Amino acid sequence: MADTPNGRLCWHELMVPNMDAAKEFYGRVAGWTTTVWEGAAGPYTMWMNGETPVGGMMTLTEEQQKHGTPPCWLAYVSTPDANGTVAKIKELGGGVIHEMAVPEVGRFAVVSDPQGGVFAVLEPESDTPGHDGPPGVGEFSWHELATTDWEAAMPFYAEVFGWQESSRMDMGEAGIYQMFGRGAHPLGGIFNKPPEMPVVAWLMYVRVPDVNVAVETVKELGGKVLHGPMEVPGGDFIASCQDPQGAYFAVHAVTCAEEQEDDCPDDSK
Repeated sequence: MADTPNGRLCWHELMVPNMDAAKEFYGRVAGWTTTVWEGAAGPYTMWMNGETPVGGMMTLTEEQQKHGTPPCWLAYVSTPDANGTVAKIKELGGGVIHEMAVPEVGRFAVVSDPQGGVFAVLEPESDTPGHDGPPGVGEFSWHELATTDWEAAMPFYAEVFGWQESSRMDMGEAGIYQMFGRGAHPLGGIFNKPPEMPVVAWLMYVRVPDVNVAVETVKELGGKVLHGPMEVPGGDFIASCQDPQGAYFAVHAVTCAEEQEDDCPDDSK
């Protein structure tokens, strides 16, 4: 669609072997419910943040696991021209894993950047999911790429989606953390992964009211807390986690100073 924004992180899809177990886990950790969309291509489970869909979920089959697909979250980026975006990705050294058109949904492709980071592009048939304002509780609030060469990855995403460099943080021996956004809207960060991290990967952050409560719930339900909780520059708190089936994600809580309270979303006051 010509009026579709280019570069919005608009949908997030979980692939796990046991969807019922995932509903219980993320319902408790993120506060989501689920609903089934009876679309033209068949039923599809959606994550609901109140009345708003924020993502979906599909069963990860044994065949997919045999071919090396782990339980994972996949981020979708909007484009007004899926074919043109896929062609640009190929031209810049990226790869195409799967392409498909879904009636009532649109055209999408699962792709990879030149360093191997996997994501998806979506040209929706109707309105683009998501928004460009500050993320509320229960929404995806940050997207982080651990790669092998951030200085090459950033120009790739800038050319494909128009993402722009914002601030940059020197993490000492860990290297540079380059933040990026879409216009005035901050989206995430890119950095070089540590040697012990086996693959290039995107990590999605979910905004929660309280990181400490979220990580205790993760542990109670059989998940793992890998890093954190920790405070980050600006005063927010984060923790990276792994759900009981092996999918990686992170939680994020916003901290607002009293003098900035009027600028905080209502659900974080």
